[in-house]
Amino acid sequence: MPSTFRRPIANRVFVLALGAIVATSLSACSASNTTAANNGASSKTLTVGFVPDPSWAQVPVAEANGYFKSEGLNVKVIDFSTGVQALQALAAGQVDVTTSADVPVSAVLASSKNMDIIADGSRWKGSVIVGSAKAGIKTASDLAGKKVGTPLGTSAAYFGSSFLKESGANAQLINVAPSAIVTAMQQGNVPAVSIFQPFQQQVIAALGSDAVVLKPAAGTYVQQSLYLASTSAVKNKASALKSFELALNKASKDLTSQKASAVSAVAKATQLSPDLVKTILPEFDYTIELPSDLPTGLTSLGMWAKTAGNLPSSATIPNYSTFVNRDFLPAS
Repeated sequence: MPSTFRRPIANRVFVLALGAIVATSLSACSASNTTAANNGASSKTLTVGFVPDPSWAQVPVAEANGYFKSEGLNVKVIDFSTGVQALQALAAGQVDVTTSADVPVSAVLASSKNMDIIADGSRWKGSVIVGSAKAGIKTASDLAGKKVGTPLGTSAAYFGSSFLKESGANAQLINVAPSAIVTAMQQGNVPAVSIFQPFQQQVIAALGSDAVVLKPAAGTYVQQSLYLASTSAVKNKASALKSFELALNKASKDLTSQKASAVSAVAKATQLSPDLVKTILPEFDYTIELPSDLPTGLTSLGMWAKTAGNLPSSATIPNYSTFVNRDFLPAS
């Protein structure tokens, strides 16, 4: 099988537009050729939307260690800045599989019915607020009256909202893109941020001694890092999806043991140093699973999405259990 490859995020729009043009051109080909292609190599090809975050570190590890290839897969990975963007691509049929945290998934599934949740790749308990001492942030109470930067509609925004409510600090969450989060803090555009990895660690490293890490009380939000597949892929590429999760499962074992090749792959994908990656990996439970309480958690997050304005107030919260598909989970 062809080896896997990564398409740069900057080329995403061009590549997808080109794919549409090629697809249109090929429509003139004979039906027999189209059928042969669908039943041949294409059934073992998966286009995967990936947010470069340790939450889904199985993807770069499976790439680097050849696990996709050993499962007979040709996996094409396209990077997205956030799970919201990745889910939009999945809903539009531009990728077969994507990664996204539970918060944006809860909102998207209220309107998009053409996808299944096929795995929970990791659980992360490391969410914090990172503040700047120079901006006067020493404790949670210092956030009162301030603006906290976060990518709205994401798991980081949900955590930030929950943290502020829990601490009683009347602060305002404002939208800051992940790629701009470090600069926003360095330039003093915001005094604090709520952001997921690897940007969280990048902010802390960039601020150095100026960084103030505000931790939540025990038992607060645990991010569930999901893999979703289009209903088309579920129907037409079931064998590939099973092989995909087998490869992810192999990568999970490497991540849990902090195998050197896994650390190197995550460092390259997230642009963190290997030493920082070693510090971050223990924050995650990388067991590939679909917890029985996932639908209940998504329901709570869906209700929050309505109050936060990420969903219309008239939106109906779906029965999330109907989107959970256990057919592709590797045997325990």
